[in-house]
Amino acid sequence: MGRLAGKTAIVIGGAQGIGAAIVTRFVREGASVVIGDWDEAPAQALAARLGVPGAVHVVRTDVSSREATERLVRETVERFGRVDILVQNAGIFPWTLLEDTSEQEWDQVLSVNLKGCFLSLKACLPIMKRQQAGRIIFMSSVTGPRVSSAGHGHYGASKAGIVGLIRGACMELAPYGITVNGVEPGNILTDAMQRTRSADFIAGMERSVPLGRLGTPDDIAGACLFLASDDAAYVSGTTIVVDGGQTVCEAKP
Repeated sequence: MGRLAGKTAIVIGGAQGIGAAIVTRFVREGASVVIGDWDEAPAQALAARLGVPGAVHVVRTDVSSREATERLVRETVERFGRVDILVQNAGIFPWTLLEDTSEQEWDQVLSVNLKGCFLSLKACLPIMKRQQAGRIIFMSSVTGPRVSSAGHGHYGASKAGIVGLIRGACMELAPYGITVNGVEPGNILTDAMQRTRSADFIAGMERSVPLGRLGTPDDIAGACLFLASDDAAYVSGTTIVVDGGQTVCEAKP
């Protein structure tokens, strides 16, 4: 405990699922956290459940908007005085075959998933440069950088683009003591998955994972905690795959 004591973190997309697990882990490790999320109600409910007065603040945020991300960072600095950690976890994943994907849908997926990483980095950069320190963590996926599936062409493109952004940002921000890394989740059993997938579908997914289970939001939060902590001081420009070994399999059982 206390691995993030005295640190201030921004977690975008932190109201539910993986994001909520990241917020919870960071607060328990001593960080002050600002949740930036489009949906304020579950973010406020999470802050109340955590029961640490003054440690969690919520700002309604559209990560695809420059004005909104700049306001998020500005409010964080006004409240806590600094930004030590940025986690950009917000993302959308509609299922549409490429031949049916409209230009509008393509732009929306890239705007939230990839442009959102760029905008949040840009907004935090002046603060972190002044501090000569910072941890930036982007949520990529195994879908795109390593594997793909029909219907997720735009999603995979956005997540592969995040990996390219991580590498470029690593080179540019290293002189300021800022590390830039990512996490590539595999199949994670979130509330959203349980609502939208049948039990048979989920069981089939579990059979394809060598560890015999789907990941949990806490599994991803643990990887983010490592990258945000002093233990990862010499880690930059890379991603951690958290998929139970699924992408290693040459053939699915």
